[in-house]
This record gives sequence, structure tokens and C-alpha cells, in this order.
Amino acid sequence: MYNFTAIGAIIGMALAIILIIKKFHPAYSLILGALVGGLIGSHGDLALTVTTMMNGSSSMITSVLRIMTSGILAGALIKTGAAEKIAQVIVSKLGNKRALFAVAVATMIICAVGVFIDISVITVAPIALAIGKEAGYNKQSLLIAMIGGGKAGNIISPNPNTIAVSESFGVDLTSLMMKNIIPAICALIATVILATMLSKKEGLQVLDTDLEKTESKELPSFTKAIVGPVIVILLLALRPIANIAIDPMIALPVGGLICTVATGNIKKFSSFAEFGLGKVTGVSILLLGTGTIAGIIKASALQSAVIYVLNVFNMPAFLLAPIAGILMAGATASTTAGATVAAQTFSSVLASEGVNALAAGAMIHAGSTVIDSLPHGSFFHATGGSVNMNISERMKLIAYEAMVGLTSTIVAVTLYLISTI
Repeated sequence: MYNFTAIGAIIGMALAIILIIKKFHPAYSLILGALVGGLIGSHGDLALTVTTMMNGSSSMITSVLRIMTSGILAGALIKTGAAEKIAQVIVSKLGNKRALFAVAVATMIICAVGVFIDISVITVAPIALAIGKEAGYNKQSLLIAMIGGGKAGNIISPNPNTIAVSESFGVDLTSLMMKNIIPAICALIATVILATMLSKKEGLQVLDTDLEKTESKELPSFTKAIVGPVIVILLLALRPIANIAIDPMIALPVGGLICTVATGNIKKFSSFAEFGLGKVTGVSILLLGTGTIAGIIKASALQSAVIYVLNVFNMPAFLLAPIAGILMAGATASTTAGATVAAQTFSSVLASEGVNALAAGAMIHAGSTVIDSLPHGSFFHATGGSVNMNISERMKLIAYEAMVGLTSTIVAVTLYLISTI
């Protein structure tokens, strides 16, 4: 029934993790892990291994195309200043007294409208540091507010991870985004509570040298800044509302185009699109590498082995979804790669166990935000660098980030259980 043994798939995944930790390129790490795991799991059948790797990678093509076009929206939001304007307005409206809440909400919204989570944090960071300096908040509380808000926004966004999960389960992207709204809100609440706790502890203070000394630049009005994301949301919402299917590959770049038109930057559209493509190239390549290891795991006996372990411990099959999301994202230190491997590998198993595809996708997606920011991934370093925090101080925040992701995961699982009653 299976072309590869479970031990082969496990060794391949372990090798990929080790290589990633050793700072070898994640995509190459996953490809090499898939090759070694496939050879071991198939007793040296090179042709079968390569074919399975290719099939796994080819299954990612539709996701990659949609992610590539999403770069147009991201590039437009960043380069026109729309993302920064949205953050500024949210923070200014909520005021210094609610600074941590404002920072979390700003990052959540920017991520939710289609900006990648690491860029969302980097975009909000200068505003958060300025607020922190004025209101006396330490860097730890500000960074957790941004990361937690980003995690909340990420599970309800048309970002690469959401696209990959929706593809793997064959569910509508908008429906998957909507499914995690309540978990996202709960994650936001947890974020504010944790950030407030950290603000009362001794921490790194924001210094004058942390504040950006840049030339003043003219940002678009809030109305112009938000029109692009609003159009994307409306286009994607047409399927569940009016049964009119507008593919994300169309909706996302249209939103980017409208954003550039509304902000008076249509002549720069080409350069903005090129900038956005540069931001998604790494994710696209990573997904192709992820597909190779996912193909080997999917064709191995690992799936039945995991189900067997769940049965031994008398655990319900639906728990496979959040557990897979947590473990795969932790292994790859990437929400996108983790969610994709988990969804590609276990979607058919979860379906055969009678778990609703939309709920399973939502649980995997939420689970992939628990320990996705470990030090062997780029998110850890990008976010730490955004507030000039060293590695040892950044390490201390991992547990807090995990609590935010765990909150959304527990809520997603609870909602699934309620739906089955």
C-alpha cells in the first residue's frame, strides 16, 4: 500500500531538520532530506524516490502561482506606504494608553490584509518603538504585541500559509480564513494580556538610537491606503456570498493594482510588483522544496504509524491536525512550510477518519503558529532585529509566542468539538 517505510520518512525529516539548524538553505535541506529518506524508505529505489519527490513538488505549483501573484499586493501595500499608514492610524486612534493593544491590532490587520507576518512586524516596529519610548514600554512587551498580533492576523489572511493549506484540503480560501476568526480574536486577547504582563517586568528600554532617523515621507490617506485590501476581501468573499468564484491569483494582484492607482503610484506599479515578487521568491522556492519531503511522507507508512500511536494512547484522530501543524512548523521553523507539510501529508488521513476538511485545515493552520519562530528560522532573527534585540533576549520570548499560538489552536479545536456535538 505504501511505497516508503515510516522509518525512512522519519530519517529524511530528521536530516532536513538537522541541516536547517546547521544553517543550510531550508529548501535544499528539505530536498536532500526527501532524497535520503526516500532511498532508505524504498530500499534504494532511486527512480521511485525521484518520481515521488517530483510529484510532491508539482502538487505545490498552484499554491506557488497564487503566492507569486500575492507579491503584487504585498509590494503595493509596502512601497506605497499604505501598510505604514494603516498602522499609524490604528495606533494614533487608540492612543498611548492602549499602546500595546494598538500595536497588536495594527500588526494583526496589516498581516490579515495580505502582508507577510515578518514584514508586518518590521513595518509596525518603528511606530511601536516610538510609542514605547514615549509611553515607557520595554522592547519585550512591544515585540510580543507585534508578533502575537501578526500570528492572529496570519491565520485569517490570504498569505502563503493559508493558500497552501486551502490547496491541500481543497477548500475555499475565504472560508478557511473565516473559519479562524474566533481563534484569531482569542489569540489577540492573549497577546495583549501577555504583552501587558511583560511591560510590568524589567526589560530592555527603547533608546534614542533605536528610533529611525529617516526623512519625512508623504503617506497616502487612510481611505486610499485601505481600498486595495478592501477590494481583495470583497472579491474573495464573492464565492461564499454570491457563489461567484474569483481565484486568489486574480483577486490579490487586482487589489495591488487598485492600491497603486488609489495612491497615485500607477507609474511605479511595475517596480512595486518586482519588489513584491522579490519578497515571495524565497517562500515559493521553500514550498517547492517542502513539496519533495511532503511527497515522500505522504507516500510512506508514517501516516498509518501516527494513527496507530494515536489509537494506542486512545487519542481521537482529529488531534492529528493540530499536533501535525505544531510539530511540522517547529521542525521547519516556518508557518508556511510546517502548515504545508502537515496539510499535504495528513489531509487524506484526516478525511478518511471523518474529520471535516475545513475544520482540519483550520486546526493545522492554527497549530502551525505555536512554535514556528524557533532560532533556526528567519522569522526569529527578522523580528528580533526589528527592535534591535540580541539573540539571548529574543530567545526568552519564545514561550510567550507559543502561548499565543496555543491559544488559537485550543480555540480552533474547541470549535471543532462543538460542531460535532
